[in-house]
Amino acid sequence: MANESNEADWKVLRQLHAVALDRFCNRILKEIDTIRTDMSKTNHQRYLDIWALIRRRDDQVEWAFNDMRRSTMMSRICAIRSLGLFSDEEFSRFSLVTRQIVRDILRQE
Repeated sequence: MANESNEADWKVLRQLHAVALDRFCNRILKEIDTIRTDMSKTNHQRYLDIWALIRRRDDQVEWAFNDMRRSTMMSRICAIRSLGLFSDEEFSRFSLVTRQIVRDILRQE
């Protein structure tokens, strides 16, 4: 039974992975645009701010989206959820057990 739940959750994650990644990239691009259009800073400062943002966000992209395997599934679900990239409806597609584990893990952070 645990394997069936795991398999179902894996299928859900595979379906939602691209959606969540696209959302995150959109968020990053909006943040870049906000920095880019901040005329209170010099071009160089805006460049440095964008570079720092990309470095920070790249670490988050790696944490949440890279190394997609069943053995890393729970870590990926937790990371994506903690970044606010699953809607409540999407998150509800995971099994009750998985949702509870994710909630417990995220409460500890």
